[in-house]
Amino acid sequence: MGVPAFYRWLAEKYPMVVVDVVEEEPVEIEGVKVPVDTSKPNPNGLEFDNLYLDMNGIIHPCFHPDDRPAPTTFDEVFQCMFDYIDRLFVMVRPRKLLYMAIDGVAPRAKMNQQRSRRFRAAKDAADAAAEEERLRQEFEKEGRKLPPKQESQVFDSNVITPGTEFMDVLSVALQYYIHLRLNYDPGWKQIKVMLSDANVPGEGEHKIMSYIRLQRNLPGYNPNTRHCLYGLDADLIMLALATHEVHFSILREIVFTPGQQDKCFLCGRMGHLAADCQGTAKRKAGEFDEKGEDVSIAKKPYQFLNIWTLREYLEYEFRIPNPPIEIDFERIVDDFIFICFFVGNDFLPHMPTLEIREGAINLLMAVYKKEFRAMGGYLTDSSKLNMGRVEHFIQSVGSFEDKIFQKRARLHQRQAERIKREKAQAKRGDDIDPQVRNNHIVPVARYRGSRLASGALPSPYQQNGSSYRSESMISTRKDNQVGQATTAMSVLDIKANQSGTHDSRESNFRAKKVARLSSEGATIGAAIVEAENSLEVEVRENKDNLKAKLKELLREKSDLFNSENPEEDKVKLGQPGWKDRYYEEKFGARTPEEIETIRRDVVLKYTEGLCWVMHYYYEGVCSWQWFYPYHYAPFASDLKDLAQFKIDFVLGSPFKPFDQLMGVFPAASSHALPIHYRRLMSDPNSPIIDFYPTDFEVDMNGKRFSWQGVAKLPFIDEARLLLEIGKVEHTLTDEEARRNSVMFDMLFINGSHPLSPYIYSLVSNYGQLPEKERVEVKEKLDPAASGGMNGYISLCNGDPCPPVFRSPVKGLEDIMDNRVICSIYKLPDPHKHITRPPPGVIFPKKTVSSSDLKPPPVLWHEDNGRRLPENERQNPPGTLSGRQLGEAAHRLVINSLQVGFDRNDSVPRNAPPLLPYNMAVANGIAHPNGQLYPVDHRSQQWPEHPHAHSQFYRPRDQSYNGPNQWNSSSVPVHHHYERSAPSTYERDHHHHHHSHNGRGSYPNSRSRVSVQSYHHQDGSGRSYPPANQPVAPPPVARGPYGQTAPSYNGGYGGYHQSFGPQQWGQPYNNNSNNGRGPQFSQSHQQSTNRYNALDRGSNRRPPPQSGHGRYQGR
Repeated sequence: MGVPAFYRWLAEKYPMVVVDVVEEEPVEIEGVKVPVDTSKPNPNGLEFDNLYLDMNGIIHPCFHPDDRPAPTTFDEVFQCMFDYIDRLFVMVRPRKLLYMAIDGVAPRAKMNQQRSRRFRAAKDAADAAAEEERLRQEFEKEGRKLPPKQESQVFDSNVITPGTEFMDVLSVALQYYIHLRLNYDPGWKQIKVMLSDANVPGEGEHKIMSYIRLQRNLPGYNPNTRHCLYGLDADLIMLALATHEVHFSILREIVFTPGQQDKCFLCGRMGHLAADCQGTAKRKAGEFDEKGEDVSIAKKPYQFLNIWTLREYLEYEFRIPNPPIEIDFERIVDDFIFICFFVGNDFLPHMPTLEIREGAINLLMAVYKKEFRAMGGYLTDSSKLNMGRVEHFIQSVGSFEDKIFQKRARLHQRQAERIKREKAQAKRGDDIDPQVRNNHIVPVARYRGSRLASGALPSPYQQNGSSYRSESMISTRKDNQVGQATTAMSVLDIKANQSGTHDSRESNFRAKKVARLSSEGATIGAAIVEAENSLEVEVRENKDNLKAKLKELLREKSDLFNSENPEEDKVKLGQPGWKDRYYEEKFGARTPEEIETIRRDVVLKYTEGLCWVMHYYYEGVCSWQWFYPYHYAPFASDLKDLAQFKIDFVLGSPFKPFDQLMGVFPAASSHALPIHYRRLMSDPNSPIIDFYPTDFEVDMNGKRFSWQGVAKLPFIDEARLLLEIGKVEHTLTDEEARRNSVMFDMLFINGSHPLSPYIYSLVSNYGQLPEKERVEVKEKLDPAASGGMNGYISLCNGDPCPPVFRSPVKGLEDIMDNRVICSIYKLPDPHKHITRPPPGVIFPKKTVSSSDLKPPPVLWHEDNGRRLPENERQNPPGTLSGRQLGEAAHRLVINSLQVGFDRNDSVPRNAPPLLPYNMAVANGIAHPNGQLYPVDHRSQQWPEHPHAHSQFYRPRDQSYNGPNQWNSSSVPVHHHYERSAPSTYERDHHHHHHSHNGRGSYPNSRSRVSVQSYHHQDGSGRSYPPANQPVAPPPVARGPYGQTAPSYNGGYGGYHQSFGPQQWGQPYNNNSNNGRGPQFSQSHQQSTNRYNALDRGSNRRPPPQSGHGRYQGR
């Protein structure tokens, strides 16, 4: 599912679901950073029990970041990941469990998408490398010096796939990190840490969801467990809803658009603008700064997306008029998840009828509510689909196809014509008045001295030397300067010969530079320094120019509108006959009979896919081998006679890691496979060489950019693939065979944890058994000792608590006094997922009311495109008309959101709702002057410990016992909470109301701001600022958008949720605390973004003995 599009839609439509994260920073004492004590209460006012990390959402940003210098070694990637996890841990502070899930071998249905992505990545990388080489040659011909290309371990991001050496070393590095934190960090001491690495089958987020589902409704499970899941994928929202766990939050970062980060033009550093520049010099990375832009970066802000608030919105959104049955809200939630599958998922191609940016979800919701009575009830029952109702629903959606396609074609044509006009205009230079073009270009003298902005600029008319000097004096000086220049050239030649690092052309360049500077009066030393500095600046500028030119060329190349011979649209959706043309062009049908036969099979396979995806979300994998065998989807109107289909799945078993690599890798990434596997991908005589084309068709399919096209790769024939792999599998070394095996999750605890005696008991009773027998022994967990966690533990292969753990990461020290214990964890026995909140859950107090919902939108295909005149533009409902943002601030907002206004559409493309002009952009809080408060974004780092890799062995999984075995959940909560009551601004749409502690200051221990606040109160106890009283400015808080950290001086009770006439919730018990510890007052909870949630702006291998191991199965 498209992440930016879906998340933007959700945050715009339901803004109160998003809450900015309050982040505490390390304190610096006498130049030493003291890490945040995460054992202290969470400044966000909520205490989480379990934190789940979808690790691929961490690995990829650290592997190829777009806001910092790219790493060149695995060690740099690992250290970046450690910092990343540290920061997330500080935000969430889980009290029971930290679960790290790395993508393992995926179901075959997902492998098609992985194959397409990796082939496209290899093709794009080859195109970029060829274009860069051409530009480098062009620069060289022009005499423009460039730094040499860097050698890197991380040149191919495709190695982030199970089975590669990188993923194997990553597992050991994470084991080391876990030991480091459990040994020395007080906030980690009493938690359990689970690591599900790439040798455990299943996608990371689905392993997490299987764990949660299988913990629910078991003895010892706390129904009020608070979950927090980090990840960037939009489907995490749907997965969280599908658990029917109420107390669930998604943690995600607000992703900066590459190239849109704040960059100071004075010093060239990232993370601030010129107005905030401190004048520090840009630090050079490499001799010519070839290793990156700068290591100083802006920290990305984070947000919580609270599922309980989303549920409140959905409750109001899906009020069905005159329902034929009594409404069950939990089944409404399941239906909402299902209908969202139609706008995009990772397992089926995109249906051409529906585009999320064209309001597809609004259309689906409108049709669902309108047709609910006619359908006779719900579309789903847990993981099962009611085919008759699904057909009725999707046929109703398909009735709008003609209008949708006609409007889409009309807008596409207008956009193409506009871009063509603009390009022609730019080519002619019509945007500059000929009378002004030449007369207004003024030459600027290049200053040859100080490079500080404060340095004086010499007049372009200033003479060299004083006019009264005699000719003899000038002549003498020139003679001396020539001698100095000759000496300087000799010095530089000697330096160049000694260093051996520069070619003769470069030393000649420096010598000539020195000669020129010396002739202008500089001393030899100053001339040499100036020449070297000048060369470095020039090389850095050339490098920047190369990168910018390469980026622009690649973007232009990918833009279909720039093509001299654009791909002809032969389908012409919206014109008569479009459906038959679609099946002829996309599926190769030639006759009406072939069209009907193919259409029927496509509909069958697509319907199977819908059933497969629904089961995957609610029960886990129902077939590891099933996949959709076409590159294109059917139309909504084609989904007919669905009830006639008989759909069954065979579970099967997952691929081995190397089998998956052979299925998804292009030949360009074969370096990550064993030698005999590589030959199958590159040898022209290989029986499966047809699986690995070096060039392939990309069908633009009506899209503008090449990356949006469909890669028409041949589908893998599983039988042929496995047959050929079986012939070379015996050549694997022991190390390669271990990488190619299936294993279990690892569980780590500190020796002081109540669960440690159980592990030591296993060691004493079964530690002497042979490896194959040890793996069969498992002991059921006691929820009382494990903190409410169910399942089984087994022994790892080796010492579960080695005294020394060796570091696999260069620069980090060994752990010399280890007290961390490792065991194998296995999931509870499979049981049915109950799709409703468990008994005993305390529902949050409602914060959303019917007035918080926006009016039903005009459906996209019915929107005539008319807009209010600019001077009649209205603010969003409930906002104040106040001081407008300045032009620069307005541009900042627009640019940060990457809003592109389409002159031919009814709304700005990708645009959120208009900002309330009285809101401060950076903090999302009203301020009388519209002032942006600076936020200090500095990375959090732990000091290196003097102790810091020993290898534990996990057993390989010997058997496969059911669909949930491969899937990998939750524990009791100890604080229950109450969300803050709506602010005055939120309740009554008058003013933003800031939390006040009664002493004239904001309750933020880090804030130095003290602001008096005066309020009137009405009879209900609600407070309002007087009409002439400006809203108090926010404190300089650590939250990215100005939230204040709470003080912990109050109690807060349970949650109440009154559902109105349709009573779907559990009763609220105001006196219940359930032993969840200290309580917090209402004023110290998270504050939502009510109206706009988007206004933010070496090949060294580790020692073989390092890390825990598991027994090996396959």
